[in-house]
Amino acid sequence: MPIKVLEPELASQIAAGEVVERPVSVVKELVENSLDAGAFQITVEIKGGGVDQVRVIDDGEGIPADQVALAFQHHATSKLTRQEQLDCIGTLGFRGEAIPSIAAVSQMTMTTRPHDTGGGQQVQYQWGQKVSEGSQGCSPGTSVTVSDLFANLPARRKFLKSNSAETARIRELIDRYALAFPGVRFQLVVEGRTSVATPGSGRPEEALLAVYGPEIASGMLRVQEDDPESGYGVDGFVSAPRLNRANRTYMTFFINRRWIQSRMLSFALEEAYHGLLPERRYPLAALNLTVPYSDVDVNSHPAKREVRFVDESKVYSTLQRAVRAALIADSPVPVLGRSGFGSGQPSANDGAASPSFFRSAFDRPGSSGRGAGGQQGNEYGALTAAGFTPQQALPALRVVGQVRLTYIVAEGPDGMYLVDQHAAHERVLFDRIVRKAADQSPESQPLLAPMTVDLTPGQAEAFHNNLAFLAAYGFEVEAFGENSYLLRAVPSVMTSQNPAQSLVDILDMVAFEGLLRQHDDVLAASIACHSAIRAGKSLTEPEMRALLEELEVTDNPHTCPHGRPTLIHFSEYQMDREFGRR
Repeated sequence: MPIKVLEPELASQIAAGEVVERPVSVVKELVENSLDAGAFQITVEIKGGGVDQVRVIDDGEGIPADQVALAFQHHATSKLTRQEQLDCIGTLGFRGEAIPSIAAVSQMTMTTRPHDTGGGQQVQYQWGQKVSEGSQGCSPGTSVTVSDLFANLPARRKFLKSNSAETARIRELIDRYALAFPGVRFQLVVEGRTSVATPGSGRPEEALLAVYGPEIASGMLRVQEDDPESGYGVDGFVSAPRLNRANRTYMTFFINRRWIQSRMLSFALEEAYHGLLPERRYPLAALNLTVPYSDVDVNSHPAKREVRFVDESKVYSTLQRAVRAALIADSPVPVLGRSGFGSGQPSANDGAASPSFFRSAFDRPGSSGRGAGGQQGNEYGALTAAGFTPQQALPALRVVGQVRLTYIVAEGPDGMYLVDQHAAHERVLFDRIVRKAADQSPESQPLLAPMTVDLTPGQAEAFHNNLAFLAAYGFEVEAFGENSYLLRAVPSVMTSQNPAQSLVDILDMVAFEGLLRQHDDVLAASIACHSAIRAGKSLTEPEMRALLEELEVTDNPHTCPHGRPTLIHFSEYQMDREFGRR
């Protein structure tokens, strides 16, 4: 088959496919152009899921009349002039491909006027060919209308989803950029009706409220960390552990306010919640990472969805550290309501019963409050409380008894508490193991006689990868043949009748969790799990009291190392309501 140069029209359609995949791609490119143009107000109007029509109107700086035609030429841009600038890109758009790519697959009209001129300019394109151009009266800024998307490419059009699905993608995009640019007033109009409207006040919490509503916004925590020397920082919101979802859809990341997709950042966020969320539950987040422009490559993906970092580990640790600090500063005791634990949506009455255990995104550390049990309102009606540390957040509890040889019943401020004895003991042992390892003083118990342990290849790999940690936590193991090992000592917290089997189980757990987490304490969590008292064990009152006293002084008394709650709270208000006293 002979080689030949493609026709310009066909080449343009192919190039457009790299930038314009669906209606949301059009909205993204046009909104980013508006933001780069310094707009303070951006209105997006869509019809037919964006296939029939997309119109983006902004009050940005506009395009001079003599440069409008250039905007429709490939590789024409006002944002790059030298090759060196590719290493330090500070704008959202820079390739000069958005406008011509969109024009190649639609009917497109652009009307624009700079603020310092008395009139505007309008140009119309159809399937990449100019139809008309001339003067046009208009307001300062730019308006772009895109109609009949992919009408000249029916093969591509048939792969689009339903109008409602395409609209949902556009709504998601506007929500995300509204969070990243709280100083810009965004409006999304769908089929003539306003779907999103943000105030553009510059206050991130107001943008959060407009996007998610008061119920979710009240469960979000502010994250702020900045290192002026390195130029790295994090700003945004994450959900309190009680507010979580079954997938990662609500995890949003920006790099220098550019919305991106990053498995590495998702992993860093999930690691920050390690020990605070149940397995297979995910947080909500809207986080902007500030990274020196020279340390990030935004030119690695045709649609600019992915970026590369010079120092991934620094980005990872910056995000993880900032989020973890916000979570540790706010660690509530779960409240048992009609919806049950873990729904993330307690009723208004449930919240009113125990306001001191909830804190909204609009609080600031050090804000005034009424102390434990007090309530502080704000203009959004969100529940707030003083910023307790985890130790302070756990109230003093008085043991009442034991239920099903599994749960400790205790009385505390404003109601009753149920404590999972296994989860609570796991947390106590985990903290003790980690602390002793950090002090290089592991508590080890020699076995009366060494035990032979046969390991599978996967277990052996986990063993060799964690030799230092095994020793730091109190294990003494040595090779004894090709697949056999001698177990001479175990951590003193282990009371198993079969320590060899416990070691095998721990290695299995580490091998599995190690695929998901790069966490030094996975091994410690496994040891704690295999050493903690089990459900079904009868405890005396002094034993229960001692366990609760030890739990109170742990670093995070509210969850076990694997994320399950150690205790739940049945408020006095709820008990009175259930018995008809309220």
